[in-house]
Amino acid sequence: MKLSIINMSKKITYLILVLVTILGSLKAQNTTNSPYSQFGLGDIKPMLVPQQISMGGIAVGLRKTGGYSMINVANPAAYSAINLSTMDMGASLDMRTLSKAGASEKLTNGTLGHFLVGIPVNKRSALTFGLMPFSDLGYQYRMHTLVDTFKVDHLYSGEGGLSKAHLGYGYQFGKKLSLGFNLAYIFGNLKVRQSAEFPEDPYALATRTQSDKSLGGLNFQYGVQYTFNPAAKSIITLGYSGTASSRIKSSGSITNYRYRYDAVAQAESEPLDTLYYNPAAESKINLPIKQAVGISISRPDHWTVGADFTYTKWSGLTDGGTNAGLNDAYSVSLGGQYTPDITAVSNYLKLIDYSLGFRYDKTYININNMPIKQYALSFGMGLPLPANRSTFYKINLSGELGKRGSLSNGLVKENYLTIHLGFVINDRWFIKTKYD
Repeated sequence: MKLSIINMSKKITYLILVLVTILGSLKAQNTTNSPYSQFGLGDIKPMLVPQQISMGGIAVGLRKTGGYSMINVANPAAYSAINLSTMDMGASLDMRTLSKAGASEKLTNGTLGHFLVGIPVNKRSALTFGLMPFSDLGYQYRMHTLVDTFKVDHLYSGEGGLSKAHLGYGYQFGKKLSLGFNLAYIFGNLKVRQSAEFPEDPYALATRTQSDKSLGGLNFQYGVQYTFNPAAKSIITLGYSGTASSRIKSSGSITNYRYRYDAVAQAESEPLDTLYYNPAAESKINLPIKQAVGISISRPDHWTVGADFTYTKWSGLTDGGTNAGLNDAYSVSLGGQYTPDITAVSNYLKLIDYSLGFRYDKTYININNMPIKQYALSFGMGLPLPANRSTFYKINLSGELGKRGSLSNGLVKENYLTIHLGFVINDRWFIKTKYD
């Protein structure tokens, strides 16, 4: 039976490697295709690993699930629970259907995701560092209008994204209280285009305004967790996490130029002349304050259930002193994880972590007095691989099945399935071997 478990693990590993190869080949494409990403800084990504995503996104009250150390970036206080050197890397595959006024379009995007490392400093604390996606920008659509009797096509497109690199530390005071922080650097590039074309007039020149931005700046996050035992075999953890007010610098260029568009060939010429060019467009972007609370109830190495509430003051986002016109946003997450028997030897299915969750988001987008909402059902599995005395491996697979927006008032409805993959290694990197 032990041999069959090893063979099953090898097959799972092979399938995961194939998926990683596919995702890696898609990295050159946009990581999202959503018209809603044009608002703010793009689609904001939660600071979650696949194991947390599979539980609906609960994280603030989580410390350790499934017997493995976990790098919980959402609440740096949880770093104090890391007792083995941990490395977590991941990727994602997004399959999305956009629907509007009876028409629909299917899009698929994949990307490499997070890379995180956690190292215990002592029995009470740990240091972490890593890189995670912060936002994705990817959209392209066309709108038709009439100016007198002339048809005008307005084209809107954007691409790029921001990443978040962090250095974090968490410390446990006594048996119940833990504190932690993340010092992060947010950086990346955003490109936005707005064009006007005259498809019925071959002599008319099209115009385009293009903005190229490079962004970078520091961000500070802090967290606290309080853990207690109401019963002999259960643990309750209360958590809070917040970010301080911060500013990031935006620099780049703004160009307005004319070009010729061939409607028959659907091709455009190189820029013919430049109407406006600012090579040193700079501004300061004020990032919003984010606060989150969470609770988890668990029986160690067997099951965990929890809930999170997150509030972000996006109405305070400004760029160069100009308010971005966003609304405050909040999200509610519910979920849990169950592991039948972490000590099972002959039954591999009992070693697997089974997760389920739900998330509701009231996003910061409001169009025509209609708030854009998002719903997602999540699920996943944690697949342990053969280990030795000091090294433990696990593959975390999660899926999100959800929707965003609606068909009312000419809006776009998005139905999506996103698959997340994480590979976790727990090891004793800095333990001196003793010989008899």
